[in-house]
Amino acid sequence: MKYDPVKKVFGDIVSNNAFLRKVFYFLLDLMFLRSWHVRKKIRQYYPENTVMKIFDAGMGFGQYTYFMAKRFPDSDILAIDVKEEQVEDCRKFFSKTGYGKVKFEIGDLTKIDYKEQFDFILCVDVMEHIFEDELVFRNFANALKKGGRLLVNTPSNLGGSDAHSEEDDSFIEEHARLGYSKEDITEKVSRAGLEVTDFSYAYGKYGTISWRFGIKYPILIAGASKFFILLLPFYYLFTLWFVLILMWLDLNTDNKEGTGVLLVAEKK
Repeated sequence: MKYDPVKKVFGDIVSNNAFLRKVFYFLLDLMFLRSWHVRKKIRQYYPENTVMKIFDAGMGFGQYTYFMAKRFPDSDILAIDVKEEQVEDCRKFFSKTGYGKVKFEIGDLTKIDYKEQFDFILCVDVMEHIFEDELVFRNFANALKKGGRLLVNTPSNLGGSDAHSEEDDSFIEEHARLGYSKEDITEKVSRAGLEVTDFSYAYGKYGTISWRFGIKYPILIAGASKFFILLLPFYYLFTLWFVLILMWLDLNTDNKEGTGVLLVAEKK
């Protein structure tokens, strides 16, 4: 069993309990290095309590929507996903949290038609699933107000999801591409009408090791049998300190290359 089915098992467990879902978000933020990098970028560009219109493009479980709703409580947030069950699940949870300025809709990023509505668009681990990526980047450019920013997190072509060539079987399913080179994604975003102002790699040498020991191997263990899920606390008892140190090193290292990409672009 791979990443997505195992992830769904845990998501289903917490879907009907607001407290467990908050714990789930905490664990996702703790254990997934991409969350460390994405939240760092958001903090870098936007102080707490900034008031703006935000578009969470492909919100999935809603963990980043939740982070932004807490950080920017007076901001209007629209979060969409192509999967109806994800949208309904998030609606149910957020109705219990008191964050009334968050709205969830079913939506296809290749078909959105917003015109200069948003100050900030967040797109985390979505673009690698979309064949018509240049169309989506143009849609993002149209949706941004002048001066608005787009933050994209996606795998690179340097071994994202432990796939190093087209023949490799990606650990993450449903990918339209293995990842982006710096030149590929910056050129596509620029052609869409946005100016790339910040590009960096995540999951460098430290982050790649942390991902394997912190995420990949445990998921393979859990995927082998639900019984083995019970063994994960013991696994992390011995490995968590090592994994977190490596994640901190990756976050605070200027990675010359890595298996993850973070890009910020602005509409001039």
